[in-house]
Amino acid sequence: MRKWSARLAALGVALLIAGQGTTAALAQDPAAGKKVFRVGATQSMDSMNPFLAVRLVSTAILRWTYGYLTVSDSKTLQPSPDLAESWTTSEDGLTWTFKIRTAKWSDGQPITAEDAAWTFNKMMTDEAAKTANGPAVENFESVTANGQELTIKLKSPQASMLENPVPIVPKHVWESVTDMANYDAEKYPAVSSGPYIPIEHKKDQYVKLKANPDYWRGKPKIDELQVIFYDNPQAAVAGLKAGDIDLLGRMNPPEFEAIQNDPAIEAWNTQGRRAAYLQINHGATTTDDKPVGDGHPALKDVKVRQALHYAIDKQKLAAEVQNGLAKPADGSIVPPMYKEFFWEATGEEKVTFDPAKANQILDEAGYKKGSDGIRTMPDGKRKLEFRFSIHTDTPIEDKLAEYLTGFFKEIGITLTTNKLDSSKFTEETGVTGLFDIAISGWSVNPDPEEIMQTHLCSRRPNAAGEGGGTESFYCDETFEKLYQDQLKELDRPKRVEILKQMQERLYTDAPVIAIYYPNDLEGFRKDRVLSINPIPEDKGLLYGGSSYWPFYTVDVKAPAASSAASGGGSNTGLIAGIVGGVVVIGLAGFLLSRRRKSVADERE
Repeated sequence: MRKWSARLAALGVALLIAGQGTTAALAQDPAAGKKVFRVGATQSMDSMNPFLAVRLVSTAILRWTYGYLTVSDSKTLQPSPDLAESWTTSEDGLTWTFKIRTAKWSDGQPITAEDAAWTFNKMMTDEAAKTANGPAVENFESVTANGQELTIKLKSPQASMLENPVPIVPKHVWESVTDMANYDAEKYPAVSSGPYIPIEHKKDQYVKLKANPDYWRGKPKIDELQVIFYDNPQAAVAGLKAGDIDLLGRMNPPEFEAIQNDPAIEAWNTQGRRAAYLQINHGATTTDDKPVGDGHPALKDVKVRQALHYAIDKQKLAAEVQNGLAKPADGSIVPPMYKEFFWEATGEEKVTFDPAKANQILDEAGYKKGSDGIRTMPDGKRKLEFRFSIHTDTPIEDKLAEYLTGFFKEIGITLTTNKLDSSKFTEETGVTGLFDIAISGWSVNPDPEEIMQTHLCSRRPNAAGEGGGTESFYCDETFEKLYQDQLKELDRPKRVEILKQMQERLYTDAPVIAIYYPNDLEGFRKDRVLSINPIPEDKGLLYGGSSYWPFYTVDVKAPAASSAASGGGSNTGLIAGIVGGVVVIGLAGFLLSRRRKSVADERE
C-alpha cells in the first residue's frame, strides 16, 4: 500500500510539472540581486485581520507581521522577550507589569504600551475581536498603560501569562475600525512591528511581504517573502520540484515520499506539533446545557467510547495510513515533541489494541449482537451504526475511514463515512452537533493551555449557535477544576503535573481519542536556500512552527538575472496545469480538489 501511494504521488507530480495552475503562475521572478523567498501553501488566508484569523497559514503570516509580548525561545521554547523586554509580577500573582521596548512601527510611529493596552481592551469589550484569541483575555480584570509600562490586573493568578498568543496591533491604525467582524484589514503596506511588512494580498493566490528595515532585531537577510497558495498538495509538490517555490511544509506522506529522492530538495522529517484524534459526539450541548445535534445515544456511554478505543490498531494506522511517518498515540492531545508537558498512559491505564476486550466491554454493558453481527442498544431499539465525518477533499482521511470501518466491524459496530466540505464539516462538528465521530486535530503551542481551553464548557456554542471554538463539546467538572487549578499554579513543575492530569482525564473519559502524532514533513530547495534555523533549533519545525524564527533567519541566493524557472504566468502554464490535473484524475484516481478552506486539520 505504501509503495502504491508513493507511485501515485510521484505520477501526479510528474504530470503536474508539465505546467502549473493559476497560483504557481503567480510566483514571480525576482529582480537581479533581490533575495526573494517563496513558500508554498495548500491553504489560503482566512483573514488579514489578526482579531479574526484562525488558520495556520494566517497565524504564521501574522507572526511575521506583528510583535507579541513574548516569543518562544529558539532553543528552549520557553517565553523570551519580544515587544516586552522585561516584566515583573506582584507577590499574589494578580498584577503583571511589562516594560515595552523602545521601537518603531513600520510607518515611523513609536511603539508604546498604549498599543498593547488598546489591543487587549478591544478584545475585552468587542465580541468580534475575541474570535481568534478570546480566551487569552478572559481572566483579565483591567489593562492600562503609562508610557512604556503596561499593567495587566488579573481576576485570579494565571500561570500562562507569558504565553499570551495575541499579536499587538498599532492603536493609531486600528482605533478607527468600527465593525471588527467585517473588517478585512486589506490596506497595504500594512503597519508592522515584526520582521516583515505585508505589501500585497491576492485572495486565494498569494501574499507578499517585504523585509522591515526598522525591525528592532535588525532587518531580515532576505528582501521579500512570498506565500503562494496552491489548489492541492500535488500541485504544490510539483511547484517545489520545478523550482517555482523554495519551501513547502505540512505535507502528507505520499507527497513527502515523492520528494525524498530528489537531489535538489532537502527532505525535512522531524517530530511534529500536531495530534490527530477522533472527536466523539458524547452528547453535544450548548453553553446553557441544552442538547444539540443528532449524535448516536450509545456514544454518551463512556463504556462504548472506551470499547472504540480498544478496537483501534494505532500501530497499523501509523504504519499504513501515515506510511510510518507518525507516532502511534498512547497519550492524549499534546504531542511528544513537547517533552515537558507530554503525558503517556502506562500500566493498566494504557489502552492497547485488544478487540477481545472491546467486545467484552460491550457485552457486559448490554450491547448485544444481532443475527447480522451488528450490536444494538440495551433496549434493542437502535443498532450501533455510527457516521464518521471526514473532509471531501482529503484523500488520506478516506484511507483512515477504511481502516476504522474494519476495526469497528470486528466489535459489531457499523461505520459509515460521511464526506463534508470544510465549511459544513466545521459547522456540524463544532456548532450544530450533527455527527457521531469525526476526524480532528490541532497544532499545539509550547504551552498547551490553549488546546486545553478547546475542551472547556465555555467553548461550546451558545443557544444561537454563536461563539464557541469547542473541539469536543466537552463539559466535565473534573476537567474544569483541573483547568482552574493549573491556571493558578505558579510553581511550574506542579502546573505541568496538573496539565498531565487533564490529558489523562481526556484519555480515560474519551470525548476525543488520539490516534497518532504526525511527523512534520517539509522540503526546501538546496539550490536556493543558504540557511534556515528551525524552531526549536535542534531539528525542529520550519513552516508552521510556533514563532517567526525560521523565516527571520532564512537566507537565500540572489539571482544574477531573472530566471525562467520561476513560473512565467503564461496561459500555456495554466492550461498544462489543468490538463495535468485531469490526467492524474483519469489515470491514478487523485482527488485534485481545492483546499482553500478552513479545515480541522489546518487550524492553529
